Amino acid sequence: MGKRGRTLGVDIEHLRRIASERDRYESQLDRLKRAGKQTTSIEAAVSSATDTLASGTRSFVVYGEPQSGKTEMMICLTAKLLDDGHHVIIHLLNDSVQLLQQNLERFQRSNLSPSAKNFSDVIDPDYSLKTGFHVIFCKKNASDLAKLNQKMERIAKKVIIDDEADFATPNALINKGDVTRINALIQKLISDDGIYIGVTATPARLDLNNTFDNDNEKWVNFPPHGAYTGQDAFFPLDGNVDYSLRLLPDTDDSPKYLREAIFRFLVRVAALNLGSSADENYSMLIHTSGKKLDHKSDKKPVDDVMNALSDVHSKKFEDYAHQIGRIASSLYGDQQAERILGYIVRNSDQTTTIIMNSERDKNVDFKSATSPAAMFTFVIGGNIVSRGVTFDSLLSMFFTRDSKHKIQQDTYIQRARMFGSRKKHLPHFELTIPKQLYLDWHRCFVFHKLALEAIKTKKGSPVWLADQRIAAVASSSIDKANVMLDRGEMSFPIFDYSPDIELIMQANDPLEGLQRLQDKIGSDSLPSYLIEYVRRFLPNGAASIGLHASSTIENMKDADKEKIERRKGVFGQVTREHPNAIHHFKIFFNNRGKARLIYKFSGNITFMKNVKNA
Repeated sequence: MGKRGRTLGVDIEHLRRIASERDRYESQLDRLKRAGKQTTSIEAAVSSATDTLASGTRSFVVYGEPQSGKTEMMICLTAKLLDDGHHVIIHLLNDSVQLLQQNLERFQRSNLSPSAKNFSDVIDPDYSLKTGFHVIFCKKNASDLAKLNQKMERIAKKVIIDDEADFATPNALINKGDVTRINALIQKLISDDGIYIGVTATPARLDLNNTFDNDNEKWVNFPPHGAYTGQDAFFPLDGNVDYSLRLLPDTDDSPKYLREAIFRFLVRVAALNLGSSADENYSMLIHTSGKKLDHKSDKKPVDDVMNALSDVHSKKFEDYAHQIGRIASSLYGDQQAERILGYIVRNSDQTTTIIMNSERDKNVDFKSATSPAAMFTFVIGGNIVSRGVTFDSLLSMFFTRDSKHKIQQDTYIQRARMFGSRKKHLPHFELTIPKQLYLDWHRCFVFHKLALEAIKTKKGSPVWLADQRIAAVASSSIDKANVMLDRGEMSFPIFDYSPDIELIMQANDPLEGLQRLQDKIGSDSLPSYLIEYVRRFLPNGAASIGLHASSTIENMKDADKEKIERRKGVFGQVTREHPNAIHHFKIFFNNRGKARLIYKFSGNITFMKNVKNA
């Protein structure tokens, strides 16, 4: 037989070993490193999640800042789970075709093995799940989940990764003895032997709802990467911002404010491109209302400005050119103003406006909105732009939607679309927003960060805060049988107690005393964030702070002496020792030499804590 007829010697067992030795996780980390991306935060979250699973926990949450790169983290976590032998991993996403396609495409472009598939491909009768590895994407839609459940009926030990887990998944009927359809379908998908991993920036609802009995003491923190700009940049406690913050009057809805914000956006884009070797595209997000009719009216000022600038003979061209010139002078000086104005007029037809109304609107050019395809890209929308949508090259956000009722922390934290990898352009970024809304939004993040401090070190459960204007979550989602309301206090991780601490608690200057106490017990047990929050809010000066003498926990019969906590709280009534104080601090210790600091606020703040596992 000639050369063409020879049979190639194939070592089948060797090929099988090659297939089984794929290191998916390391391959994904290498991909990110080659792209110049930091992987430290991802590695920390994946390692922590792996350890949590190894401890036997089967339902927990991975939480991280809005727009901090959770998709790349989920790709790497999926790779690690596959490497560890989990054969079926299901990703759940909000009921949006565009969001599903956006995330599915990112997974597929990562070259993760196996390639991620839409649930519609998997439910084909000829598709087998009995062997091999499978990564499946499905919307949190009752019809889709029911079909997926039917296909998965005999598949054991599935891993469910629930993106934006606090949205649609929690059981809003928990206090009525009933279960919402989506919650029931996801529970069926998890089954008795599955694993549930919720991923979100706002985990309060999952905690207070006891969604799938997730263990809040086993939650995993996904820390932001080095290039991230988030709460500390946009809502700093000291009030000193490194971007342009424009506060609007709370009662005036004049279209001139939007028009002037458009002018400033055009000027900033021009200035950036004139200082760069190549033109770049940027976007402005106009978040003004949840009503679709309002979106169309919001588009009119955009069209008005861009049409006038592209028609040099229009009646408004001269007026708008003068206004833009004055803005350019004020921002970049007279010498640059003429160049900026000329650049805008020369490129004024390089513009597009995209209205994002609905999750199911398949006609919207989603990609051009999130990754601007035109030099001057304007995106208009309400709720659809508030969750899971990452806007690259966002340079301006115009936000006039005010709330006449309580605003929800989780909803407004998710609306911070200006968060993300923005350090490069932060000095040029502009947020235009009504003053009261900014103050409420600022307080949302203060409350949110204070609540998460206790669990970042895995040494305690979160206490969620609310007040007269800000609700922690929708009241229907709070598991009232297991959540203590008006507990009135926050606790922080346990530390080693020593009697010399009492001298610190007797400090003449309470702020100085708090700083010395932190130096003694550490920033986990007394977070810097809390000290800064107290420093900012001292209506009665130093007298606003009460440092109380320490007490033993051993005399409280219904307290957990080892954990130094009590379902009803340990602080009790505030004594008359500090009559003008609103911030109260007290240390409780046990006979094992351990102690815990308790913070109590005297005011209209409500404290909520899940005590199901207490």
